[in-house]
Amino acid sequence: MNHAVTAGHPFPLGASFDGGGVNFAIFSRHAEQVVLCLFDGENRETRIPLPEREGHIWHGHVAGLAPGQHYGYRIRGPYRPKDGHRFNPNKLLIDPYAKQLTGPPRIHDALFGYRAGHPDADLSFDRRDSAPHMPRCVVVDPAFSWGEDRPLRRPLTETVIYEAHVKGLTMLHPGVQRPGTYLALASDPILDHLTALGVTAVELLPVHAFADSRFLTDRGLTNYWGYMSCGFFAPEPRYMQAGDIAEFQQMVARLHGAGIEVILDVVYNHTAEGDELGPTLSLRGIDNAAYYRLMADRRFYANDAGTGNVLDLDNPFALRLVMDSLRYWVEAMHIDGFRFDLCSVLGRTRGVFDPDGPFFRAVRQDPVLNRVKLIAEPWDLGEEGYRLGAYPAPFCEWNDRFRDGVRAFWRGDGGQIGTLAKRIAGSAARFDHDGRAATSSVNFVAAHDGFTLMDTVSYARKHNEANGEENRDGHGHNLSDNMGAEGPADDPAIRARRARRRRNLFATLMLSQGTPMILGGDELGNSQGGNNNAYCQDNPTGWVDWDGADPGFLDFCRQAIAFRKAHPILRQRRFLHSQPREQDGLPDLFWRRADGRPMTLADWSDPDARLLAAELRMASGTPAYAALPGAVFLVFNNGPQTVVRLPDPPQDGHWRRRLDSARDRPPDDPANPAETIAAQSVAAFVLCGPAADA
Repeated sequence: MNHAVTAGHPFPLGASFDGGGVNFAIFSRHAEQVVLCLFDGENRETRIPLPEREGHIWHGHVAGLAPGQHYGYRIRGPYRPKDGHRFNPNKLLIDPYAKQLTGPPRIHDALFGYRAGHPDADLSFDRRDSAPHMPRCVVVDPAFSWGEDRPLRRPLTETVIYEAHVKGLTMLHPGVQRPGTYLALASDPILDHLTALGVTAVELLPVHAFADSRFLTDRGLTNYWGYMSCGFFAPEPRYMQAGDIAEFQQMVARLHGAGIEVILDVVYNHTAEGDELGPTLSLRGIDNAAYYRLMADRRFYANDAGTGNVLDLDNPFALRLVMDSLRYWVEAMHIDGFRFDLCSVLGRTRGVFDPDGPFFRAVRQDPVLNRVKLIAEPWDLGEEGYRLGAYPAPFCEWNDRFRDGVRAFWRGDGGQIGTLAKRIAGSAARFDHDGRAATSSVNFVAAHDGFTLMDTVSYARKHNEANGEENRDGHGHNLSDNMGAEGPADDPAIRARRARRRRNLFATLMLSQGTPMILGGDELGNSQGGNNNAYCQDNPTGWVDWDGADPGFLDFCRQAIAFRKAHPILRQRRFLHSQPREQDGLPDLFWRRADGRPMTLADWSDPDARLLAAELRMASGTPAYAALPGAVFLVFNNGPQTVVRLPDPPQDGHWRRRLDSARDRPPDDPANPAETIAAQSVAAFVLCGPAADA
């Protein structure tokens, strides 16, 4: 191939089609030469050294190229691992700004920059060509006919998140064509299910292009969850039917058309290249010392993510890579928000977590990103990495304390009344500071990492043997209960207890202040057979079982979500602190005993207490234009059947029971002054009548 090469431009980074050819630009501070590798339809390689360097950006324009062109890079520079440099021009590299890849890397010894088995390990140098085993980058034109698609901009007070895996949610659905793909996720059967359920956003497990690891492939397993990114701009090609990024865009547009936002679980804390013994796929061969945070002995990597490496966001070009990627997904792919995996890593500057560090400053000032939903997983594996509640607004945070507190209460652990009250009230002790909203706590009772909701009530211990690590992987802090039998049970009494427990857990989630998140499949009664770490189970263990759906529980989940939507008092922006309201002097939150009296210090500390009742109103300090009428009275009873006295209603008002986990049908009964609450159940009452509308 003969190509006319000119200087081109250093911006934008990546491969940019301009109608007459393609401009290529890539950052490398320590490289000696950057070679562009073009591949034709017969996979023949043409190597073109980029002719220009401006600062640390190498660039050039190649005339005549068009979208669909396959390419990669080879970069020459020092191979001195002890100084942090691992350049090896024998390794074909993925452009970190590539918008599309042809597939994942195929595990082979040639992918590694050193000679496997050599006594000097990673200090040795491997001269084999990795190109036969590497994917190709693809030049794309990201333009897409979005029609009337616009950001939904749904406030968090109206948000119910549904965490899902693109393949896992669709693979076993009997009515879906092209299962396992982006298009399947946007199919009518899935959209109908999500809209009927009442969720307003899907949070997708990683869809950035990712790689497998030899650790898994040697055991016949794959990196199913996808937390090993090798491309921050490219959608995972294994979820495409025809290898076109338009399929991803069509999925987003279809979800938006159904009123559902799209949030991506993104992994910017580390990459698939791992530690010093990992493969050379992209950043390691482009400029290892610039992109990764290295130890004092620069042969080795900081490992706060527990995966072998972490990006160094103190470096402006590593930070720029992350920021450019985020903006691309919002502007070109219309994404509505992000959940940041191990976000404490991103908040570290010089290795120490700082809520005012470079990453947080960059995001908060960015006019594109500060308008989308930002959710942190508020921990990492480094020193003082658990930072729940320490993130700056507008970040929300996954609240694992909510999961643990609610599970412990319904399991029957003693002394959990106070903890349950904190979680119902939005975990204010953690989040009510620096102007943060009560929606900052993303509440969940199950997530992809851990037991499903069904397994939480079906297994007393994890069963991860299929992962090939002798059940050592996955955590043991499940706060689960098998209700009398480990795993599936035929005993009707056990099955009934499990069904009630699931209803109670789900109802508590929907009745609590904060932003609720559901694990996809929980509404169907999906089980993973007790596997609480199904990261490598790309099979029916990790896929949602639609044929085994529990229609009764699905109907209850719809009821609970609808009840939450109907009563804004359950989803306020302001925290409830039992403070009197200016308009009537009534407290916005009142904790009660079964006899209707206020909770005392002795009640809060009673290890045998199993019932908690809460009377909720519009938060104190709410301005008149946002006033919420009425009140809601909630009862959480993990004890025996109990008579509970309801608060005295206003003269022209009355209470009605509108949600009850002990009933198959949604109730709408006028309440007596004293109401019977079934054993192990949740009940919700609504203040009705003229006084409720005042």
